[in-house]
Amino acid sequence: MSLYVRIENGEVKDCWDSSPDSRPGWKNAIEVKPTINSNRQQYTAHTFDLTKDPVEIVYGVVDVTVDGRKEHMKQQAAMAFDMLFKEQAQIPATYDPVALQAAKDSVAPRQAAIDACTTHDELDALM
Repeated sequence: MSLYVRIENGEVKDCWDSSPDSRPGWKNAIEVKPTINSNRQQYTAHTFDLTKDPVEIVYGVVDVTVDGRKEHMKQQAAMAFDMLFKEQAQIPATYDPVALQAAKDSVAPRQAAIDACTTHDELDALM
């Protein structure tokens, strides 16, 4: 995918992934994304290095805390039940009270297991 940035007065005014229009100031750009450690790091906002040609769209990296990851995993555990419930509510012919109860009953133990973790390795073991 080609990227383009339009620079005006030393600032990026537009960033497009399609052919640029006829306004002046367009330059080719590339994304620079460092390798991240899955589930332990995430990208931050990007900056533009206008001294490079093509212009570099540079992403930073931040470490994911164990507590932050735990909260995300607990939300995902609850969402699985919510999605099944909504799916069955929208199509009553698919309603399965046993499956719904099993999904509901699995949320609290899963969240308790997540809460008991103190390291990323322990959280990885739950996946």
